[in-house]
Amino acid sequence: MKTINLKDYYPFYAQDTFVDVPDELLAIFEESAKAEAAYERKKFRYKAHYSLDRGDGIEHDILFVSLSPDDIYERKLTSQQLHAAIASLPDKQAKRIYAHYFMGMSKTAIAKAEGVSEKAVRIGIERGLHTIERYLKSFF
Repeated sequence: MKTINLKDYYPFYAQDTFVDVPDELLAIFEESAKAEAAYERKKFRYKAHYSLDRGDGIEHDILFVSLSPDDIYERKLTSQQLHAAIASLPDKQAKRIYAHYFMGMSKTAIAKAEGVSEKAVRIGIERGLHTIERYLKSFF
């Protein structure tokens, strides 16, 4: 157990108040003080004398834009049309497009998995995309 002065850690203490705390809690306080000092050094070094992290939600509003009901409905329709277009493709093309664009597999990896050349996969994906394009243009 160590004795600390709460006035050193909490700004609202006007007078000295000494408290015994466990060693684990003291370690947490010291780690927090080191992190705060590192943050202040970084702000000074990179001349960032302001912070957007004010707690008023400015970051959340910037990062997570709320969509209007029209936008939500439009995205839903577009997603449904895209899935319908992919479902209308031949099975091989649909699997290749899904693997490449949704699962993030490279064309080489798809070719190895299927035991075909990369050119065959590339041509299949291109033809599938062309078919999807024609399918989606029929809606507009």
